[in-house]
Amino acid sequence: MAIKPKYIKQLGNVLIQEYPDSFNTDFETNKESVEALTTVESKGVRNRIAGYVTRKKAQSAASAA
Repeated sequence: MAIKPKYIKQLGNVLIQEYPDSFNTDFETNKESVEALTTVESKGVRNRIAGYVTRKKAQSAASAA
């Protein structure tokens, strides 16, 4: 796993805390949610945040099962 920048992790964690029902383990859905909930203009940053959120949701789903 690559080390993600601090701002990616911080924004991803804030989004998960404030909008937990907006995200799931599907990257494409999360990408759209990040675009709708933030003002991030860069496609690369948006995808990194969506990827981080997807990974966190998958980890929490795996640990809950």
